[in-house]
Amino acid sequence: MKNKNNMLYIIFISAVSALGGILFGYDTGVVSGTISEVTTQFNLDSIQQGWFVSSALLGAILGVASAGLLSDFFGRKRTLIISAILFTVLGVGCALANSFYELVCYRIIGGLAIGIVSIVSPLYISEMSVPKYRGRLVSLYQLAITIGFLCSYLINYFLMDFGKSHIFESPLLHKIFNAEIWRGMLGMEAVPAILFLVVLFYIPESPRWLVLRRKEQSALSILQRIYNDQPDAAQELSNIKSVAAIKEKSEWKSLFQPGIFKVVVIGLSIAMLGQFMGINAVMYYGPAIFKDSGLSDGDSLFYQVLVGLVNVLTTVLALLIIDKVGRKKLVYYGVSSIFVSLLAIAFYFEFGKTLDIPSVVLLILFLFYAFSCAISICAVIWVLLSELYPLKVRGVAMSIAGFSLWVGSFLVGQLTPWMLQTLSPAGTFVLFSLMCIPYMLIVWKLVPETMGKSLEEIESNWN
Repeated sequence: MKNKNNMLYIIFISAVSALGGILFGYDTGVVSGTISEVTTQFNLDSIQQGWFVSSALLGAILGVASAGLLSDFFGRKRTLIISAILFTVLGVGCALANSFYELVCYRIIGGLAIGIVSIVSPLYISEMSVPKYRGRLVSLYQLAITIGFLCSYLINYFLMDFGKSHIFESPLLHKIFNAEIWRGMLGMEAVPAILFLVVLFYIPESPRWLVLRRKEQSALSILQRIYNDQPDAAQELSNIKSVAAIKEKSEWKSLFQPGIFKVVVIGLSIAMLGQFMGINAVMYYGPAIFKDSGLSDGDSLFYQVLVGLVNVLTTVLALLIIDKVGRKKLVYYGVSSIFVSLLAIAFYFEFGKTLDIPSVVLLILFLFYAFSCAISICAVIWVLLSELYPLKVRGVAMSIAGFSLWVGSFLVGQLTPWMLQTLSPAGTFVLFSLMCIPYMLIVWKLVPETMGKSLEEIESNWN
């Protein structure tokens, strides 16, 4: 391709699609600052509290299950537009919800958008990228998720102070930003959602989807803009046509061939086990956990901002080193650190008050835990899954892995309040730490190192 690519155009396309990751991260993270107020206002018990958090994850499971069909039928671009509309409905609906059940319904709608965008955004970026930069460009999506988390924490922290110092006279604005600040926190998601919706109209449809729809001339015109070169665009069109022809022969029964079934089970296992190490429990319930340790609301929200900041910066570091250190080494180092940090957090909750350990120690432990997760399982999982699966079943297998990941996330979101209450915080974090052991064993014994290998070399391992 010899540097004839229109990189500014490719980066613009990738950045627009990655905005979906920011919305994904924002919606997942913003709930952490609203749990306490929503629980008080609607008098929720621990099960209802878990349902408030995990309802979006239930929607995400449905969204993941439908994302492939929607993107194949409507196209990648139109499916992203559907997700942007759903995100907008989520933000406005949550800000105006009249009851807890109405609030849950809007959270499920938002979850549909999360599930759709979690599959289609990286898929679209991958299909629009040039091979040389595909890994980095697809990784922008994971970075966008962490930025979305951080933005949600910052807005929660800002609105908490803003609502105390700025009193609105309008009854509606007073309700959203003063009397019931959780409405403003959830409702602010409508702003980036509308921006996402607008800019999506300025990106093209995926050439791959156009080829599947036999619109080859339209696909070629887009590829010519990407490659700035007629022969390169024509060659890429030929490659897409050959891969599309192979994929059309794919069947669900191929999943049950001995070598392929093994890698599908491995991918499903690491996708789900990664959720049971507790990272989403910290993202969802961090302020509540910090508050239970003796902090005020403002301090607990500020602690969560620091966790989000570490998450973003560590993700940038992971993107820089993942092709140098290797996938398995990052998992070994990171998951070992997760195991140690979770046990240390459990020790703090069990003996911290007795030993008069200052709360700043808990902050340090959580920051180290966030660093360990971001440098390993969070950065590696989608890269590893996209490399492991054989070409013939890659799309179906990725959907299965995504489905299992969201099921795991749903279970963690639903059960964490109950576990914190029943098992105590110390027992909950010990349980999370135990999940590191089977994860490490699976990666050590069953997952090959994929760094520096072609997809064909990796596929030969399973055949």
